[in-house]
Amino acid sequence: MGVALVLTGCARVRPGIDVLLSDSLPVVRDRRVGLLTNQSGVDAHGVGDVERLRGAGVRLVAIFSPEHGFRGAADPGAAVAPSTDSATGLPIYSLYGPTSAPTDAMLDGIDVMLVDLQDAGARYFTYLSTTVEVMRAAGRRGIRVVVLDRPNPIGGAVQGNVLDTAFASFVGRIAVPMRHGLTLGELARLAAADLATGPAPTVVPVASWRRAELYDATGLPFVPPSPNLRSLESLLHYPGLCLFEGTNLSVGRGSAAPFEQIGAPWLDTTQVLAALAREPLPGVAVEAVAFTPRHPGDGKYADTAVAGLHLRITDRRRYDAPAAAVRLLALLRHIHPGTFRFSSPQFDRLAGGPALRNALEAGVPPGQIIDGWRAPTDRFVARRAPFLLYHP
Repeated sequence: MGVALVLTGCARVRPGIDVLLSDSLPVVRDRRVGLLTNQSGVDAHGVGDVERLRGAGVRLVAIFSPEHGFRGAADPGAAVAPSTDSATGLPIYSLYGPTSAPTDAMLDGIDVMLVDLQDAGARYFTYLSTTVEVMRAAGRRGIRVVVLDRPNPIGGAVQGNVLDTAFASFVGRIAVPMRHGLTLGELARLAAADLATGPAPTVVPVASWRRAELYDATGLPFVPPSPNLRSLESLLHYPGLCLFEGTNLSVGRGSAAPFEQIGAPWLDTTQVLAALAREPLPGVAVEAVAFTPRHPGDGKYADTAVAGLHLRITDRRRYDAPAAAVRLLALLRHIHPGTFRFSSPQFDRLAGGPALRNALEAGVPPGQIIDGWRAPTDRFVARRAPFLLYHP
């Protein structure tokens, strides 16, 4: 089953696919075109890229898909098999399965590669890594890469630690913070420079979007970028709560509110809420909740009732999801010293290296950890400046 599309009103903002077809059609005219996309590749009215491109006479010859597949329904981390698009007969080459990069055979006959994916605004999301693999493979064959850009759904705020490139992985490819404030087009431009992937991609920008705008201000249809990021609320929590994937707590996969709640059968919510009452988290309310993660979805407590904490944002401007996550991690380690555990390799990949885990395990106060992020994020903000495409 596909992922629901939610129309949010009359769109003032136009995504890259609309700009391409209205203003920049020569980029693909008389070219054989490949398209990396998924369910999020829609125009301002919710019409899919494949339909729009073919309707405009663009010679689309192959489709490529990232994690979760072309329809966006595959479980996180699940390998996706190649397939054929039933509506067009076009091959759909999976880049999240036996291969993460297009092979020469997949690229045969392609002159231009379009990339149209809705990024989540957090470092852990894998769509940049897939885009980087496409850029590298296309660059070796002299194929032009064009990113059809989309807004960063959670705006331009920069939060969290900066990845240590010695620990780069598919869930953290370049040295950006947990919440990076960039669009996929800007990330691709930065990655091309940082990783020397070859020619920088062409970016067809979003029209009339400002970096400070969150997705619900754009009027664009909301399409969940993955099965467990179903709302703007979950996207705003994701830069912080995703860290709990590297612990023995559930993040609510397979529940009604993934990435809006965390839980475990052993969690003492009374103690946690009492501690938070003494020192509340800015911009967010935390409430006790019970939920049952369902399988497939949750690999820790599937079909098991858990005690949980549900987070509800009360002030978007004050809420810092990575900082809140660090405070919660430290608090849970203190309340459950013999039960709470890190899954070290996974946590370190998400955290961009072992520094955060080491600091928490050493008992470094959360405020001191968070303060230590400021200088690296300030340097990142300066470093990203040449790659920015949008006003504040």
